[in-house]
Amino acid sequence: MRRKSAETREHVLDVAHELFYWNGIRAIGVDRVAAESGIGPTTLYRLFASKDDLVAAYTERAGDRYRQWFSEATADDGRHPRDRILAGFDALAEQVRPENCRGCPFLMVLSEFPDLNLPASRAAVATKAWMRSRFGALVDDLAAVERVANPVALADQLALVMEGVYASVQALGDQGPAKQARALVALLLPGGGRGDEVGAGRRSAQAL
Repeated sequence: MRRKSAETREHVLDVAHELFYWNGIRAIGVDRVAAESGIGPTTLYRLFASKDDLVAAYTERAGDRYRQWFSEATADDGRHPRDRILAGFDALAEQVRPENCRGCPFLMVLSEFPDLNLPASRAAVATKAWMRSRFGALVDDLAAVERVANPVALADQLALVMEGVYASVQALGDQGPAKQARALVALLLPGGGRGDEVGAGRRSAQAL
């Protein structure tokens, strides 16, 4: 059956994601993306004017999916803000398992395309900026119910831990230093070192 143009575009982006993410963007040519998508190069160029356009679309879609993933993991659904932050790092631990991850796609884009005037690079930077702003919002929620000495510094620290996980898993795996991320975050948060069970008990008592 013939696909609609929008469906073909999504299919091409699915294929491009697998090829670009696991093999590197510069290592994969447009002809290979077209071939593995089951379409001709002419059809691909009707959807994306150039490889730069394809890479930008790949990066933007990855950013949209990342935002959805992290927003769902840390959603304001009645949990204590501390638990929502820790849940983000629980989700991160699952995301960076070797079958799912070889590193951060946005750092990869910036490594291969350091020119920040390129659309793909700008999309990667925008995703990183969103992540930092999301941590800022989570810390603000935490500061509304717990004493946070320096909310800006804490949000920066959380972003740095996440970046450290992404930077380390490619070489050292999810059982290397990345495995310590959640425990480190628990120490950074108010009441750090008290243990999650103790903290949960204290929060339950406060709610009575």
